[in-house]
Amino acid sequence: MTSSKDEVIIVNERDEWLGTMDKMEAHRNGVLHRAFSIFIQNSGGELLLQQRAENKYHSGGLWSNTCCSHPMPAESTVAAAHRRLQEEMGFDCDLEQIFTLRYKKEVNNDLIENEYDHIFYGIYDGLVNINAEEVQDYQYMSIENLEKMMQTLPESFTAWLHLALPEFKAVVSTE
Repeated sequence: MTSSKDEVIIVNERDEWLGTMDKMEAHRNGVLHRAFSIFIQNSGGELLLQQRAENKYHSGGLWSNTCCSHPMPAESTVAAAHRRLQEEMGFDCDLEQIFTLRYKKEVNNDLIENEYDHIFYGIYDGLVNINAEEVQDYQYMSIENLEKMMQTLPESFTAWLHLALPEFKAVVSTE
């Protein structure tokens, strides 16, 4: 039996709820589902990056934004963002949704990310206590250095970070 932790919320192009589906089935078949991505900066403007654990079902070992996941059925997206930030990075902070990103990309293991992605932003200067089952490593980095690394070693970063970072940079620089 599939638990709600293993299900994603299937949505249409307007992010309206259509039902639920097993997470792996949705990724195998490229079904559009709701997701969220969190970008945390410290007060110096550096972005907190995580390196995904090698054993993740896709994109293992790649560097990405602070945290990404999917809300469970009957869970609000913002509640899920706070839950997963605590579960993966060992802290929580104020989060603000700053934009949405609709994208579809093939990733490794013959899976497809087809997501209506809610992008959250927060500022945090405290301790980070990663969950080794989810996160292999982390570091703070300036956006400028991150952009240089992504140009030099694009294969070291998740597909969605390549798509979200330019818009994140544009939104945050106007605030």
